[in-house]
Amino acid sequence: MSRPSRTHFAPLLRVIHWAMALLILAMLFIGVAMVATTGPAYVRLLALHRPLGIGILALALLRLVIRLATGAPPLPADLPAPQQLAAKGSHVLLYAAMIGMPLIGWGMLSAGGYRVALSPSLSLPAILPHDLMLYWLLRQAHTVIGVAFFLLILLHLAAALMHGLIRRDGVLQSMTFGKTDRKETDRR
Repeated sequence: MSRPSRTHFAPLLRVIHWAMALLILAMLFIGVAMVATTGPAYVRLLALHRPLGIGILALALLRLVIRLATGAPPLPADLPAPQQLAAKGSHVLLYAAMIGMPLIGWGMLSAGGYRVALSPSLSLPAILPHDLMLYWLLRQAHTVIGVAFFLLILLHLAAALMHGLIRRDGVLQSMTFGKTDRKETDRR
């Protein structure tokens, strides 16, 4: 007799997932607004962008630890191998972006000689030496990876909707707080 497999991610992981989804969307829109804005609004957006990025970094690291400790529900048994590979690969890329983007931003600011202020009295230490060429390279990387991250999020959202609305295979529900429509034994 086989043991039924789990159908949901760990509850704390689900809470962090949805909190991070809101924070990352806010961060992306703040980033776009920063590019399109000058004057006092830019300074206010920048004051939000830096601590929000560090918050996302902390949550991503916590989420990674929980994910490694608790695992994930299996994908549906009838999901073709290329789609399973794409799902697993996209999750690796999402974690890399969630951790890499804030670190690149922090490194970029360090190289530019700027401080990462979490509040008026609390700043993070520099993680790279002051180097304007390095600042320029990291700024380019931050922009390119930011756009790639946004595209990856769109693909992730499209895949989630495909699983939830078309396949109805329980994959989307594994990250929500409801019950799945699919039997637990339909997963491998």
